[in-house]
Amino acid sequence: MWKTKKRGARRWAAACLAGLAAWSLTACGAEGNPPMNLLPQEKEEQQVVNLFSPMEKTDPGVENVARTASDLTVMMAEEQLGVTMVYRTYTAEDYQDKTYDEVILERARNNMDDLYLLNPDVILALGAEGKLMDLSGLDSAKNLRDIIRVANTVDGKLVAIPQEVVAYGLFVNKDMFEQYRLELPDTPEEFLECCRVFKENGIETPVGANRWWLETFVFAQAYADLYNGGNTEAEIAALNSGETRYSDYMRPGFEFLQELIDLGYIDAEKALVSEVIEAEGPDFLAQKTPIVMAYWGAANTETAYGKTDFEMQVIGFPSSRGQMPVMPMTGFGIGADAENRENAVKVLDIMTSDAALQVYSETNRVISPSKNVKVDCVPALRPLNERIEEGIYVLGSNAGMSVEQWGNTCLIVRDLLGGASVDECMAAFDQLQDAALANS
Repeated sequence: MWKTKKRGARRWAAACLAGLAAWSLTACGAEGNPPMNLLPQEKEEQQVVNLFSPMEKTDPGVENVARTASDLTVMMAEEQLGVTMVYRTYTAEDYQDKTYDEVILERARNNMDDLYLLNPDVILALGAEGKLMDLSGLDSAKNLRDIIRVANTVDGKLVAIPQEVVAYGLFVNKDMFEQYRLELPDTPEEFLECCRVFKENGIETPVGANRWWLETFVFAQAYADLYNGGNTEAEIAALNSGETRYSDYMRPGFEFLQELIDLGYIDAEKALVSEVIEAEGPDFLAQKTPIVMAYWGAANTETAYGKTDFEMQVIGFPSSRGQMPVMPMTGFGIGADAENRENAVKVLDIMTSDAALQVYSETNRVISPSKNVKVDCVPALRPLNERIEEGIYVLGSNAGMSVEQWGNTCLIVRDLLGGASVDECMAAFDQLQDAALANS
């Protein structure tokens, strides 16, 4: 999710170097004379925790709800512990061609910060390298939903804890569906029929897409049975051992995307070069495109789809088991060798406590990772939320799988958009699996 951010408001934390002035004056003393201590020493050294994260605000002057929600929990930790959180932030302008993930891998491997907000692919990579602390001993970890533990456990260690459960769904213009007497689709076949009707009625591109999120369609079809068929652990074990192939799971989703492209329901060339929401958002809001895909929070903010001139609903992606939410996991991790890791642990324990998560979830109106925290969602999100509360979803990332899912699938979907065949895409998954087996 975070690698898509191309703009950001900067928040700089000023570092106060206590004693610098005293050192300068002392250095100027006459040779042979004892230096005079002109400034009193602080009684206690300031306690800091360095946080590296992206910035949420994408448009100047617009209230940033997600940033505010996180800041409120940071303030709780600062007040209770007497520490200062120092923000170190990513912007594309600072790092040019490097993505957020690439930057954070470099920083974490070199112990440049204490606390990190991590994407799922980075959680798996750093967890496997032993660069992240085991957080299972935190008090807040006892309250986590099972899905969080599954997705963020690497080699038996819980290496990341989020402040929200990120859920992706289809954002649909319900008015347009009703105009053409269409039911909201449950299965891939029903989805294709809806697109056909829209296309025949002059809607040039029924599905607005970008270069990041089309993998959600793939995950919904690939893992609907794996996560909802009652045999999850055994199926994942078979994948990790090489007994079954990731490509066999992925093929139906890629064939479905190829059909959407071939029929003109998705503009592959445009999607390949489009950033999220910036490209497909205007047509969706203008009611030229009836279907887009986005994450839960996009329904809560006016900078995305939180204010429409039509009735919007957010539903799951089409699958053999009906509308299917797709849930990748971001999370906060602490460097195993971080300079201030002891304070970072205390800070994170407060930031992810039930009290803090209640504040965060109510402010940001999101799904909480704690099984004890419930928050009402906006009406548009209720169809998606109902499925999640029923325990019906697939994970877009799972640190227990030998092949990283979210990032790799995104890149291979881009190959498809660029003209690669489905067979070539499946060969790419086989190569990833073979490499993982060779390293196991």
